Amino acid sequence: MATIGKHAVVLGASMGGLVAARVLAEFFETVTLVERDVLPGGPAQRRGVPQGRHAHGLLSGGLRTLEKLFPGLPEDLAADGATVLGGENLSLISLTFGGHKLNLSRAPEQPIDSYLASRPFLEAHVRDRVRAIDNVDILDGHDAVELLMTGTRRVTGVLVAGRDGGTGKAIAADLIVDAMGRAGRTPAFLESAGFGRPAESRVEVKVAYSSQLLRLTGDAPRDRLILVGAVPERPYGGSLFAYEDDTWMLTTAGMNGHEPPSDLAGMIGFVEDLFPVDAIAALRGAQPVEPVATFRYPASVRRRYERMTRFPDGLLVFGDAICSFNPVYGQGMSVAALEALALRDCLSRGADDLGPRFLRAAAGCVDTAWQMASGADLALPQIPGHRPVSVRVSNWYTQHVLAAAESDPVVTEAFFRVMNLIDPPSRLVHPSIVARVVRGAPRRLRAVRATPAATPVAAGT
Repeated sequence: MATIGKHAVVLGASMGGLVAARVLAEFFETVTLVERDVLPGGPAQRRGVPQGRHAHGLLSGGLRTLEKLFPGLPEDLAADGATVLGGENLSLISLTFGGHKLNLSRAPEQPIDSYLASRPFLEAHVRDRVRAIDNVDILDGHDAVELLMTGTRRVTGVLVAGRDGGTGKAIAADLIVDAMGRAGRTPAFLESAGFGRPAESRVEVKVAYSSQLLRLTGDAPRDRLILVGAVPERPYGGSLFAYEDDTWMLTTAGMNGHEPPSDLAGMIGFVEDLFPVDAIAALRGAQPVEPVATFRYPASVRRRYERMTRFPDGLLVFGDAICSFNPVYGQGMSVAALEALALRDCLSRGADDLGPRFLRAAAGCVDTAWQMASGADLALPQIPGHRPVSVRVSNWYTQHVLAAAESDPVVTEAFFRVMNLIDPPSRLVHPSIVARVVRGAPRRLRAVRATPAATPVAAGT
């Protein structure tokens, strides 16, 4: 494939930056990844990814997209110890959303794979793949200090400085990609350069996490993935995931001031009435692998770059720098992978008008996940925010879908595929699914909450 530029620079080497670099390497002679952390050689926690100490689940749709970028990645993850669930058997998965435990007893019509592993484990495997690309260089231990411009319309490079106090240096580039997450500096840069700041959509979720990595000393619970979401009368929940190396991750989470305990005994008590009996018994005899980790996430933020009337050439924004999702939904890595495919498509059409074209395409990648996440958040009365009629109707119908999914595995499969970003939400309003939902609606209507919720908990981005 013919290149369209000599040098692209990606700022940030988390999952978003890694998948962006993977695609850019097809179109530029050289790609440089700039990362403020000194990157480890294998799976290891690092300061720049504090969410790595909490439960992570890569959605099935995200895994399928990553496989398009990195063929053979799922097999490598499994060979190195990731827990593989699903396929034609979902029975080792226990999901309770909106107060309804989903019926996962039937084999799905199409296999749905779930791979459970820690964030450092997954990121290390993707990072190794990117490191192996001949025209990708990684400059770690460096901060991106300032974007550089020529004239008033084009970004031409970035000033970086070593975190060890070294002298700053300018790196020239045909394209700069901000993949520095929600802390990315592009909004401030655009404002200072006269372009204005992007409009923002925010949902003030105030999520608090406590997580504990464990080894079980007795019998393991039957289920390898347990996830219990929040409901209006109980805006907290938890998850227990089987990880690599025979470890398990217990994560407890509360929203809008409902903070979980920060000690293992308290965390077990927090979920005692939510988890199966055998899971609680296993947790009581478990041994901590590392200290309890806590994490606070104030708000989901979507920056509407695609709506800006002016945007500089030579600059793109990517991943969490565009939209930082409530981490309880586990959408961030999957959406970044979708954005990478969108970037590939945009680059294949040349460099002209690249920024606006990609930002519009990225907005399309974000739309479904944002609507699902923000709608579910706003189903909890404790979360402040405007609830338009579309959100109230969607949440009302979703609660009926979940109620039907307690007994109908066909409805469960449809919901599971939408939740995993395999199918669009329209799958749930297909006449065949609506008929199954409506069939039991009169009986369920009396029990449906006035304010429904379908909030998954503790599947970090």
